[in-house]
Amino acid sequence: MHCIQRPCLTSVYRTVSRSLITSSKRHQAGNNTTTTVPASKPPTSPIPKPSSSPSTTPTAASSPSTTTPSRPTTDNISKTGLADKPVELESSTEDKIDWTRSFHGLSAAPFPKEAASILLAEIDPEEVEIKPDGIVYLPEIKYRRTLNKAFGPGGWGLVPRSESIVTPRMVTREYALVCHGRLVSVARGEQDYFSPEGIPTATEGCRSNALVRCCKDLGIASELWDPRWIRKFKAQYTREAWVEHLVSKKKSKIWVRKDDQVSYPWKETK
Repeated sequence: MHCIQRPCLTSVYRTVSRSLITSSKRHQAGNNTTTTVPASKPPTSPIPKPSSSPSTTPTAASSPSTTTPSRPTTDNISKTGLADKPVELESSTEDKIDWTRSFHGLSAAPFPKEAASILLAEIDPEEVEIKPDGIVYLPEIKYRRTLNKAFGPGGWGLVPRSESIVTPRMVTREYALVCHGRLVSVARGEQDYFSPEGIPTATEGCRSNALVRCCKDLGIASELWDPRWIRKFKAQYTREAWVEHLVSKKKSKIWVRKDDQVSYPWKETK
């Protein structure tokens, strides 16, 4: 009969202890091993995350700004003018005359008798008008008709001699009247306006006013500057009438021609 020998407990404990020590050393060696870290990339700015709640701050694209500007959005035309200075020629010759500063042909010779008779013709009282304040005048278009009869269409012209000056209430500019290639007269026109939208119309009125003043030197409708003629005209062709303004209801006296009726905005009263 064979006997089975059991291993000694002391040798078993030694074997287990060695195994545990070896495993512990391997674990410590693994923890002490230097790990190579790859080079880090340069930092980038973080992308902002959208806010969970809508922003209440207005932006230029979402809503217009209601802030009042601290300076005018457009230039003040009463200070800058219309920037319409006449073009000056570099050199003035017989064929190219700089009418912005030349006085070529002034008083060189009288115009032909045919033209002079038209220009100096006595004015027809039927063509004369009167303003409510009593000032008599000849409509501007009739000055043009007289010039066309005397010199022919295209035989005369009005040349600007300066820039337009725009004040808060008025437009003014200097013009020269040229007939048959000769300077006749220089005058400054003016015209009132009541809002910036009326400036274009005022510039045209200023031009017409300058034309009327230039025509005085040609003798056209010269009676309108004669006090005696004006008194006789008003006594024979005009009258004063009591009127009421249809809007303000204000009563006043105005001048009208005897062959005309009182018109809007007035109504004649007894």
